[in-house]
Amino acid sequence: MIAVVQRVYSATVYADGERSGSIERGLYILLGVEATDDTTDADLLIEKLHKLRIFSDENGKMNLSADDIGAEAMLVSNFTLCANYVHGNRPDYLSAAKPKEASFLYDYALQRATTCFKKVASGRFGADMRTDMSTDGPVTIVLESEKLRKKPRQK
Repeated sequence: MIAVVQRVYSATVYADGERSGSIERGLYILLGVEATDDTTDADLLIEKLHKLRIFSDENGKMNLSADDIGAEAMLVSNFTLCANYVHGNRPDYLSAAKPKEASFLYDYALQRATTCFKKVASGRFGADMRTDMSTDGPVTIVLESEKLRKKPRQK
């Protein structure tokens, strides 16, 4: 899984022209599901996003996590994060999960996020979406579950 996360003051997503969800201070997360992903990938990403210290403390240092500040989260599915852009100028999306599997893992990640974040909002899988947001910083980070899987376990 690939997640592009932005720290936001607020965000609202519209799916097929209708308001689908909104959040206040927290994380706006674009989520791309790859064909090789499973629930472990979702668990790793959501846990990391929840604990990632990217919110400012009283001294202006990024020292607080979403958990520390009671942040909200918005998850929006985005298969284009799985783009292969190496050959030619037209990306392919062959590494993206098929819609049925991607939808299942997106819903799983969404459910998992509800156990970690104060409030969770979402787009609608497969819909044409538009987002209005007020970024904070801006702080934007790309996370890949594959990299988290390779992290050696601390004892």
